[in-house]
Amino acid sequence: MALVVPMTPRQASAQSISLIRDAEIEHIIRSWAKPIFEAAGLDDSSVRVFLVRDRGVNAFVAGGQNVFINTGLLTTVERPLQLMGVIAHETGHIAGGHLVRGDDAMRNASVQQILMTVLGVVAMVGGAGQAGMAVMASGSSMAMRDFMLYSRTQESAADQFAVTALTKLGKSARGLEEFLALLSGQEALLSRRQDPYVRSHPLGRERVAILESRVAESPFANTTDSPEDVQSLARIKAKLYAFLGEPADALLRYPESDQSLPARYARAIAYYRLPDLKKAIPLIDELIKERPTDPFFYELKGQMLFENGRMEESLAPYRRAVELAPREPLLAVGLGQSLVGDEVSTMHLDEAIAVLERANALDENNTAGWQLLAMAYGRQGRIGEASLASAERFLMTGNLRDARIQAMRAQNELSAGTPGHLRAQDLQAMIEQAMDNR
Repeated sequence: MALVVPMTPRQASAQSISLIRDAEIEHIIRSWAKPIFEAAGLDDSSVRVFLVRDRGVNAFVAGGQNVFINTGLLTTVERPLQLMGVIAHETGHIAGGHLVRGDDAMRNASVQQILMTVLGVVAMVGGAGQAGMAVMASGSSMAMRDFMLYSRTQESAADQFAVTALTKLGKSARGLEEFLALLSGQEALLSRRQDPYVRSHPLGRERVAILESRVAESPFANTTDSPEDVQSLARIKAKLYAFLGEPADALLRYPESDQSLPARYARAIAYYRLPDLKKAIPLIDELIKERPTDPFFYELKGQMLFENGRMEESLAPYRRAVELAPREPLLAVGLGQSLVGDEVSTMHLDEAIAVLERANALDENNTAGWQLLAMAYGRQGRIGEASLASAERFLMTGNLRDARIQAMRAQNELSAGTPGHLRAQDLQAMIEQAMDNR
């Protein structure tokens, strides 16, 4: 089940946006986005892609090299090259420095505050259900919706970049052209009826005509999607419909008569969410038998078992998922969660600590990893390490008071000169500076 991180009263009083995390969806999108980022001369590791739980069709860039993609866009695009086209277009805004030049946005004194709210809450994904899409809430969506409005000139420049980058990669930019065609005619609608993409990315006939002309000139204009990419997009959609919608609706969308892999995947998730493990487990076991090296099927089985109190049984599939994809930190956090287990168990703490330390090294911004690591250390009586992990978590979520308390406690408990003690000192300095800047 999707995990909802509680909102603060301030956040609850505003209309909110939600960010989701899912190892498989992030893996697929990053595999498509990485070559595009590299074609733009960007360092792939410095560009972050976030998934926004919103049915509106939209994608935007904020805060420099941060790309936000709505789930509504993911379920609307009809083929992978359309999504790649949108990603290439948004990368064009980064490469062109359009965010810096957005005078309307920069004149709004609350922009930075809005951005920090969104990016700060990105770190708040935690707890159960990493495969099931951890969900977190953030305030200020009404302002966020309008704070980046691109000009027609910037839109055209981003289109041209998309064509150039995709051609360089031997791919067609016709997907971007098709995506814009899906939204054609919306500019005549009242703004409240338009998809947000149209509001922030003005279309215009001239822009579309220029794009069509450039696409037609590309030697790869008629390149089609690979079967692997087609199935990857189908799996993304199946997962979004099954996890974020009502299980009954997913079962109607993916009836028993549909025996495709994505449909069976969706039904396995829907049955698990009902919950009906008598139907869910055989379905996921069938998928594992067909694809024994797919880490995300094992991850889902581990989640099904863990969230139904079968912690020991969940360990084997989670371990296999991590073995197959050792550089996917969300999978490791899922395993770590099962290893930490209930509040009494100490059986797997050594393994949990090793797994979670590795996960945090791969993704230091996931507070679930730090929270679980603090729990594991604490149960072993390693108070200094537990305090240090807690300080990391509190700092990420903006809880500076508790972060400072834990950083100071870590310094008192850890031996001077050790890596942990030095890190605690660094954290305290960062916390003090953040407090001074408030």
